Amino acid sequence: MAPRVRSKRLQRLRLYTELLAVDCLAIIVAFVTAHALHAGPRTFDGWQLSLMVLTGYLGIALAAEVYNATVFTNPKLSLKRSATALVYALVAVVFLTYIAHASQEISRVDFAIGSPLALLFLVGGRLLFVEHGLRRLEGSLYNELLIVDGVEAPGVAWAHRINARAMGLLPDLSDPVMLHRIGDVLAGFDRVIVSCDDDRRHAWTTLLRGANIDGELLVHDRNYSDVIGIGRAGRQSTHIVSRGPLSMSNRAAKRLLDLALTVPTIIALSPLLAVIALMIKFDSRGPVFFRQDRVGRRNQLFKIVKFRTMRHEESDAAGNRSASRTDDRITRVGRFLRRTSLDELPQLFNVLEGDMSLVGPRPHALGSLAGDQLFWEVSHQYWVRHALKPGITGLAQVRGHRGATEKREDLERRLAADLEYLDQWSISRDLRILASTVVVMVHRNAY
Repeated sequence: MAPRVRSKRLQRLRLYTELLAVDCLAIIVAFVTAHALHAGPRTFDGWQLSLMVLTGYLGIALAAEVYNATVFTNPKLSLKRSATALVYALVAVVFLTYIAHASQEISRVDFAIGSPLALLFLVGGRLLFVEHGLRRLEGSLYNELLIVDGVEAPGVAWAHRINARAMGLLPDLSDPVMLHRIGDVLAGFDRVIVSCDDDRRHAWTTLLRGANIDGELLVHDRNYSDVIGIGRAGRQSTHIVSRGPLSMSNRAAKRLLDLALTVPTIIALSPLLAVIALMIKFDSRGPVFFRQDRVGRRNQLFKIVKFRTMRHEESDAAGNRSASRTDDRITRVGRFLRRTSLDELPQLFNVLEGDMSLVGPRPHALGSLAGDQLFWEVSHQYWVRHALKPGITGLAQVRGHRGATEKREDLERRLAADLEYLDQWSISRDLRILASTVVVMVHRNAY
């Protein structure tokens, strides 16, 4: 039985948020206390002065990545960064108030007392918080898993360890159901080490790169390609072969963007969704929605939701046949929905549930073909694109790579765009893709 663990990613995010609150409280209390001790007649009281310093501190601290794993893995470095950010913020306040000719409105005594108090409270609060945080994380910042696939790893004594062959886990890149099983095992882990034979290194490397985790292979020989770094696991060396494409803060930012745009969009489009549902019911028999297994993050399957555009009795649940311009399965209403991309709107609920994102590689059905080959038969890099959540739209779509994949080159162009998106992700690029999607919603390849 595979180990079932609760992911520590959300725990870490909560701890970083709590630490942010502790830092803010330390600075506010310091300057409010300083003002209370002096109580001089000045325009800026302790609250206002603390907010000025706090604004500068937060901007500098977030840019310097003060709120990340170093809080627990390297407390001295974290303290140094936070203290430096505070000093820069204090200097900035002095400089800006001087430039604005407002220095006379600030009590020099308040500032002189509050500054060292803020530094003292900041350092003290962080030292106490590290002990608290490690207790909450049960002494470990990450969940780590060792997968033994035919080669023992005596120097690695981790709490989570599985025997892949005993569990029937085979890294078969031609079997999406098996990859779903492996993705389910990997869920909740931050770092995964695999000890395997040489002939399985490529398969495990591909799977780990598509799993949105830090993946490594134990070193049994040093003559290997596809290695991006050297690590340690217990007494043994490892080859680092994958890193999650996004840090925790970036994943959180992407998820917040999804929710910030998806919730109001669903509310605003509710009347349109209701009208489309009625049109589908009046046009043909069958359910309003079409649900189908698609390959998602970590190569795990999920149910995608779309408006039904084909006659129910002829719907292709496996996705073996791509829709074409002259497809006789498409209904009258369905053809309009496909041409305008309105059939994709119910995927907003997939985004709300967390199975999808607004922007990402488009999810495909298991039976999708490029010419006469399944997608993953064209290139094993196909599995790597699933390191991020699939999207309603993506870089490939705004570049016009849509419609049927009649030949392998059609998939290769999409795959190249998806991998580029993973390598060069940013919030600003997501926003640009969303803006570009409006332009290509009605497209000659949308059918």
